[in-house]
Amino acid sequence: MSRPTSATIHLDALRHNLARVRALAPRSRVMAVVKADGYGHGLERVARALEGADAFGVASLADAERLRAAGLSQRIVLLSGFDEPADLPLLRRLSLDTVVHHAAQLAMLEADAGGAPIRCWLKIDSGMHRLGFPPDQAAAVHARLRALPGVDADIALMTHFASSDEFAGDQTREQIARFAAATATLSGERSLANSAAVLGWPDAHADWVRPGGALYGISVVGGKTGADFGLRPAMTLSSRLIAINRVRGGEKVGYGASWQCPEDMPVGVVALGYGDGYPRHAPSGTPMLVNGVRAPIIGRVSMDLITLDLRGAPDARVGDPVVAWGEGLPVEEVAAAAGTIGYELVCSITRRVRFVEC
Repeated sequence: MSRPTSATIHLDALRHNLARVRALAPRSRVMAVVKADGYGHGLERVARALEGADAFGVASLADAERLRAAGLSQRIVLLSGFDEPADLPLLRRLSLDTVVHHAAQLAMLEADAGGAPIRCWLKIDSGMHRLGFPPDQAAAVHARLRALPGVDADIALMTHFASSDEFAGDQTREQIARFAAATATLSGERSLANSAAVLGWPDAHADWVRPGGALYGISVVGGKTGADFGLRPAMTLSSRLIAINRVRGGEKVGYGASWQCPEDMPVGVVALGYGDGYPRHAPSGTPMLVNGVRAPIIGRVSMDLITLDLRGAPDARVGDPVVAWGEGLPVEEVAAAAGTIGYELVCSITRRVRFVEC
């Protein structure tokens, strides 16, 4: 093996997290969001592990095709909707649901020659201001969709939250009320809750919840990790020490000579870098685990290598395992140090990293 870097995907953790979501929202069906290649964990392996979900949510037709080719028969919802009239026959052939969020899509459906009815999710913009019809248009758009022979009469209603990770904030409460008012006279199942709302806004659970990051054991709630909500990390990113050098006090380490050794000390070199998807902007002090012991990064993360302060791990040897994130070192902690969120880190793993299932 020329490079020891690997991402281990814990299938039992995925199944545990799905069960945890069901326990938190027991009266809701679960649309497991598997976009972005299953949040970087691998689309097909994630979907097979989450085969107990009631539906899958994807961002592209290509992902839906991959799920059908893998033999998954659950409902699949195209979360960003279709882009052009030529997509409609493919929706029908693959038996996909689609979100309808814009007048251009509505016009395409009205001009469609017809065929098997397409199941649609009408998206209402309750305050995110990204995708969705304004609330005062909801009833009119709903009526136009129901009048079309090429659209299934059972139209689901959905919205998306902007700040559901802020459990004490007002915006989510206002969005819930705005969505309720806009859809009060309309028939159809409701879906409001993303991962954070599953965890902290039970009033938003409705008929369907749409967890994404929670299924992978990740929290986006400030100061909280997935473990705080009973979730397990589904990915461990790991490598090994490939060198340990004794560096004199006063010497500087890494590109830009940005970190200076305060004393004579052991410096470990890990076969991992931004070429594998580790964040280049993770600062000195960001922890890794060497044989389960925390060791801080020193100097800049480079493309292939990271240097560690091993003064706190004096028994470390070349070849010892190093965990960048996973059990014992939440990806949320690494993300916070790097000024981002765990979702971005797990979605950034590159093709040269070896994936292992367990």
